[in-house]
Amino acid sequence: MRTPLFITGNQNKADFLAKWLGMPLDHQKVELDELQSLDLHEIVEHKARQAYEIVQRPVLVEDAGLIISALGRLPGPFVKWFLEELTLEQLCNLVPEGVSRNATAMVDFCWFNGAEIRFFDGAVDGLLAPSPRGTAGFGFDPVFIPDGSQHTYGEMTDDEVALFGVRTTKVFPQLREFFQSLDNAAK
Repeated sequence: MRTPLFITGNQNKADFLAKWLGMPLDHQKVELDELQSLDLHEIVEHKARQAYEIVQRPVLVEDAGLIISALGRLPGPFVKWFLEELTLEQLCNLVPEGVSRNATAMVDFCWFNGAEIRFFDGAVDGLLAPSPRGTAGFGFDPVFIPDGSQHTYGEMTDDEVALFGVRTTKVFPQLREFFQSLDNAAK
């Protein structure tokens, strides 16, 4: 299967994606300007176009966000910066007791081959946990409880991630189908 270069410096993300797509995946860390926007499509498109200019081959980029309803649309895609300045416990404490802890985890992948651009995105509603739980995953996984589960992503087994993960349930099936269509078109 022909796959693009996944642009990430995070080995865990690259391994996670390759595992769930069921295919080998080259990845590379590329220093990119970080566009400041609450719009994930805008962010990933900017990253994909910039990465393509640097590596000169089809690329796949990803960005994720966590919307905490009590904070409007924040932190959204800025969750990375929140987590650089706050502990997971402090992130949980941004929502006072008695206030809705509704949250939405979202992810957006963008594929770009220099001419065509494709987006693969998904969102899962849930709750911001009262405190971090679990150590699996990455980023905000220990503080997000998807609807239908009692566990944070950080506490989940692979089987639970397959049922509740925003990437595994919403995005990876789209990506797999797209990469297979590229292979079929090349035959």
